[in-house]
Parts: sequence; C-alpha cells; structure tokens
Amino acid sequence: MCQYCGCRDMPLLRDYIAEHERSVDHGREAVRALDRGDLDTARRLLAAMYDELRSHWQGEENGLFAVMHSDELYAEHIDPLVAEHRELAGFLEIVDLSDPAHQKRVRAEIEDLYLHIAKEEDGLFPAALTALDGVDWDAAMAGWREAHPGREMIQG
Repeated sequence: MCQYCGCRDMPLLRDYIAEHERSVDHGREAVRALDRGDLDTARRLLAAMYDELRSHWQGEENGLFAVMHSDELYAEHIDPLVAEHRELAGFLEIVDLSDPAHQKRVRAEIEDLYLHIAKEEDGLFPAALTALDGVDWDAAMAGWREAHPGREMIQG
C-alpha cells in the first residue's frame, strides 16, 4: 500500500482502506487457523471477512465505482473488480472447509484478495482523488453510508 498519494487522508478512501485491512486480517487469520487444523476458528474468521466485504463491496459498487463508472477509462478497470467481488462472494457462500480442495482455494483467494486490493488502492483510489469533484464525492459517500447503516466514518 502506498502512503504518498493522500488516499488515507480522504474520509471515504480511509474507510475503504480500513475495511480492506480488516478483511485481509480476518482472511490471514483464517489461513493460520486452517494451518493449525482449527476449522471452527477458520469458519468464524471467514464469516467475519465475508461480513466485512459484503458491506464494503456494496459501498464501493453503489458509491465510488458507480460515480467513476461513467468514465469509459475507469469503467474498463471497475468492471473486472466487480467481477472479482462476485467470484469471491460466490465461493464464500458455498465454502466447505472440510473439503481439502476448498481449503486450498481459500488460501488462493486470500492471496488474490491482496492483488485485488492493490488494484483499488494503487490505481483506482488515487485516480479518484483527481477525477472526482464535490458532487461526485457526495454521491460516493452516500453509497458508503447506505451500505453501512448506523456507522460513522472514521474521524481523521
């Protein structure tokens, strides 16, 4: 993750980055639990990761992504990100940790999640800093609020 572009100073992007961090923390701990053979803990951690990702994805897709998608250049980067959201969600809906093939895929999906996040944090988020105006940011933030009812954004 970069520290130089200013994304972490923008309230909306700061929250998305924090959600990324919580998600990968849960995923990484789930893999560690799998390595120990602790399937119950791994299930709990994957469920926590998926809970975090569901609201995160909804906020991104209905907020920031929707605003940026109107630009053809950004749309060609956003569409694959949304497809990756759907693919991971589909797997997390049916994952069976008693299946060694699913355990192997969990490990691969967590690694892929790192790559996915890098695309957002190193590409799309910095682009948003220069591409969006005040009205766009308001619309993007409305998407986050809708996906996180009762929650407040992180205060800087």
